[in-house]
Amino acid sequence: MIQMEYYLIVSTIMMFAGIYGFFTRRNLLAMLISVELILNSVDINFVVFNRFLFPGQLEGFFFSLFAIGISAAETAVAIAIIINIYRNMRNIQVKNLDKMKW
Repeated sequence: MIQMEYYLIVSTIMMFAGIYGFFTRRNLLAMLISVELILNSVDINFVVFNRFLFPGQLEGFFFSLFAIGISAAETAVAIAIIINIYRNMRNIQVKNLDKMKW
């Protein structure tokens, strides 16, 4: 069986990759993918802690499924907003979004 530390290391790497991607990318889709990477690393933590600290209980798994559902809804709304921005601006770069207020 794989030890808990390995799962936590992978989750931490995913978290920092998502944070790095969010702060360095200037494309809205790349930023959305980075946010999804962060949320998936949190879901891995929920499942791992539930599996190793509370074996036999399913609360962590159900909470993780709930978080995945919320993440899917958030992604759908974000993609709809990005599509509307592209239709209006013909660009999805963050630096051009300040022109929307005019």
